[in-house]
Amino acid sequence: MLPERREYPRPQFAREQWLSLNGEWEFCFDDADDGVRRGLASGKTPLAMSINVPFTYEYPASGIGDPTPHAVVWYRRTFELARLAGRRALLCFNGCDYDTDVWVNGQHAASHRGAFAPFSADVTDYLKAGKNVVVVRCRDALDPTVPRGKQSWTGERFGCWYLPNTGIWQSVWLEFFGADCIVRRSLTPDPKTCSFSGEIVTMYGGADEAEIAVTYRDREVKRVRFSLDGKFTPYTVRMLEGDFVDESHYWTPEHPNLFYVEYTLYADGKVADRVRTRFGMRKVSLQDGHILLNDRPCYQRLILDQGYWKESGLTPPSAEALKKDIELAKAMGFNGARKHQKFEDPYFYYYAEELGFLTWCEMPSAYCFCAEEVAAVTAQWQEIVAQAQNFTSVVCYVPLNESWGVRKILNDARQQDFARSLYRLTKALDPSRPVSTNDGWENSDETDIISIHDYAKFGDDFAQRYRPEYYDTMFPNGGRRLMQEGCVRRGQSVMFTEFGGIAMKKDAGGGNWGYNDAARDEDEFLARYASLMRGIAQCDFDGFCYTQLTDVQQEVNGLLDEDHVPKFDIEAVRELTAGKKN
Repeated sequence: MLPERREYPRPQFAREQWLSLNGEWEFCFDDADDGVRRGLASGKTPLAMSINVPFTYEYPASGIGDPTPHAVVWYRRTFELARLAGRRALLCFNGCDYDTDVWVNGQHAASHRGAFAPFSADVTDYLKAGKNVVVVRCRDALDPTVPRGKQSWTGERFGCWYLPNTGIWQSVWLEFFGADCIVRRSLTPDPKTCSFSGEIVTMYGGADEAEIAVTYRDREVKRVRFSLDGKFTPYTVRMLEGDFVDESHYWTPEHPNLFYVEYTLYADGKVADRVRTRFGMRKVSLQDGHILLNDRPCYQRLILDQGYWKESGLTPPSAEALKKDIELAKAMGFNGARKHQKFEDPYFYYYAEELGFLTWCEMPSAYCFCAEEVAAVTAQWQEIVAQAQNFTSVVCYVPLNESWGVRKILNDARQQDFARSLYRLTKALDPSRPVSTNDGWENSDETDIISIHDYAKFGDDFAQRYRPEYYDTMFPNGGRRLMQEGCVRRGQSVMFTEFGGIAMKKDAGGGNWGYNDAARDEDEFLARYASLMRGIAQCDFDGFCYTQLTDVQQEVNGLLDEDHVPKFDIEAVRELTAGKKN
């Protein structure tokens, strides 16, 4: 069993006063789904098992390690709390899968639907000085109509789908504020005007003023105070042009400069809430069919990162584990990652912006097109984008992947319209980043990136195969059509967003697999890797994404093994990734 996760869980929007609720909880299965009838919500009934939150029961890190599907699970925990002394309390969850209900001291305090987005609730009125009890019930059936990502919905692992994570799978904590608090904020930088802007959303509308203070390398560079317009207030903060904020202060993978921001709310002159965040001054744009970062070409060398760990599945064992993955990826020559079928723990994006690492934000897929899928995907994607838009490292959104959940999108008008609606919805929520609408094949006419997935063994014919005049009608590597019927490329960027997947012969077999034939040894792997990189370099792409960072359960085609240890010489991989020997 892994140690408790004790770091502050949301580093990019942090309050000073908080109480971790990670660690040992009581736990039980409820296969009959009659826990409410049996009085479990009251908090008075002890549960029979114990679990190490936020790790889920399917994996050893939880202390249970039972892979059997259980659709309903319960948690119970007691904690001590001194007098609130005028403060209010938020109970916060970074991730619970899938339908969650929360009771505090026997009172229903919160409900949330969705696995991958955080949520919180003001539980002040349910708390008391001394001992408190929080109870959580999660329902997570094997339902393909809801966003699952890479979690199997058959009861067993198969193909590229893995053992699920049920219930609480990210951190739980309490944090404290005064008369009002910020429940949502957005922050979009604009290098052209040396400014950033967004919206502050408060919980009750009781705060009447806000102050924003900006520092850079411990020097305050701006402080503004302004009145609030009720719960929803747009704002713009302009900093000094030229003399201070110029290109030397921009955020890039090579120079990840960061500005630190403190938001303070006031109610009748008294501090009601104070939170801290940070951002990089950078802009992502498209021009003449290419992606630019800060108005300059930016070639993206991405690694596909599924965010799984052997002992804990989707849950990172620690914040440091996420940092280590980014450092290893950079050491192998990659400047970013496509976080695949998962919205990751906040520390992934925190370290990505700190270390200078581009990230793509992808919606975890559902797998059965119907009205229920449309509603579930749309609702959860809005919650995810509301978080991701504040992460400097995020440079692209992916609402759909490889037509998963829209298998007839090639020529089904309803499914095509759903893809277009996701593109438009994403742009309405955050127009500052490009969108790869259906990444891989059967690309929509409403997308900023034409994306290609091709698991060819070698890249020798890429230059001949991937010529712009072929894009509208081609079938990459004999697979699915690149464009949906009736759709053509209209000057979008083109990226090679999945390829490789080379397994080693010693790892493959017995249900374990990679793409194409497994390599006999490291020399063969490096030769094939070099061929693929050389072929991509000869094409007019804006970048690539290699599959993949780590082995994941039965899929053993990572550059790192399932323990996140390098399988190959890092410097040899780096030279090929960076194109030094292409």
